[in-house]
Amino acid sequence: MQNALNLKGIIGGGYNRFWHDKHFYRVVKGSRGSKKSKTTALNYIYRIMEHPWSNLLVVRRFSNTNKQSTYTDLKWACNRLGVAHLFKFNESLPEITYKPTGQKILFRGLDDPLKITSITVDVGILSFAWFEEAYQVESYDKFSTVVESIRGSYDAPDFFKQITVTFNPWSERHWLKETFFDEETRLDNTFSTTTTFRVNEWLDEVDIARYEDLYIKNPKRARIVCDGDWGIAEGLVFENFKVVDFEWYKKYKQVQEKAHGMDFGFTHDPTTLESAIVDLENKELWIYDEHYEKGMLTDDIFKMIVRKGYQHAEITADSAERRLIAEIRNKGVPKIRGSIKGKGSIMQGIQFVQGFKIYVHPSCVNTIEELNTYTFKQDKEGKWLNEPIDENNHCMDALRYALEKYHIKRKETKKDPARQLNQLKALGL
Repeated sequence: MQNALNLKGIIGGGYNRFWHDKHFYRVVKGSRGSKKSKTTALNYIYRIMEHPWSNLLVVRRFSNTNKQSTYTDLKWACNRLGVAHLFKFNESLPEITYKPTGQKILFRGLDDPLKITSITVDVGILSFAWFEEAYQVESYDKFSTVVESIRGSYDAPDFFKQITVTFNPWSERHWLKETFFDEETRLDNTFSTTTTFRVNEWLDEVDIARYEDLYIKNPKRARIVCDGDWGIAEGLVFENFKVVDFEWYKKYKQVQEKAHGMDFGFTHDPTTLESAIVDLENKELWIYDEHYEKGMLTDDIFKMIVRKGYQHAEITADSAERRLIAEIRNKGVPKIRGSIKGKGSIMQGIQFVQGFKIYVHPSCVNTIEELNTYTFKQDKEGKWLNEPIDENNHCMDALRYALEKYHIKRKETKKDPARQLNQLKALGL
């Protein structure tokens, strides 16, 4: 098959060792745009066809994220290799079957561990597992539960088993670092490597310029996003956070206090929404929901709020977009209001949030990323300044707006009788 395909032309360079490696653990941390996910998808489609005994289990932290990521990447890989006609795609499960033999590519999430431990295949053996976005997996224990499913042997001269792990390295505190990268503690039989956007020959000039610009605007974040290096905790605006799996409704039942905040963007910046349970007595924040999306129009934002069931909730949004707030309110979100801005309001809000222990649900992936990369500025001598870098902080801004009501008193506005009369008339009263 290798002779029939121009693999170099299809997959490009930078991954030769990764492609041929047969260690039990094959681990890649990388920058954005380093084609690690696409290359892994190509590699596994190739291996399924090459090894008739093999089957693949694809794992993400949450099962519903597979369809938009790993399933799509593997379907793309079939087309890229020109072999899509040999595979059957079942999007509803999702599941992919190699038609000549019946080998399977199965997709699961760690949010349903029973479905993982009970997996069986009809042909060959479950020999490969791919953990995509493994940074979202909170603990080694959750990871090892799936690894135990890759067991047994098969009578074939080329047989081997392998766990592939791909992720972006947001923090050096994560268990992935000591498990697969630190020489003193890494597991035996491990191949680990780091890739960057520079190995991706298919990035266009606009993409490359955006990465290069980050070195100037936010060098600490560029180490992660551009170089695939570990995020360092030094200089973080918020150090008081932890990723924890919790059932938000049980926590809300105990506390009975929620807060919602929004930051608006469009072309280059996302519109974000942060939702947190606020335990004022114990000074704890439990962030349980987020939204993060570019290019949202007013109607899109309104529908998103309704879909989440927040149309009657108090939402504090970026007051720089007063017209947008008014449009959302008129569509049927009556309690949305603008944030209070003024001299020192940003640091006042940050200092208030710093007074809490922050617990983040693992599904809030953009919030987790920002918490790990939102840092203070430094002067030329490297001294930390009491001012955050205004970059990649859209979830953080939304969180700050959400908590305004607990520490900033709003001025009472005089009621306008004429305005009230017009509102009553509009309601037909």
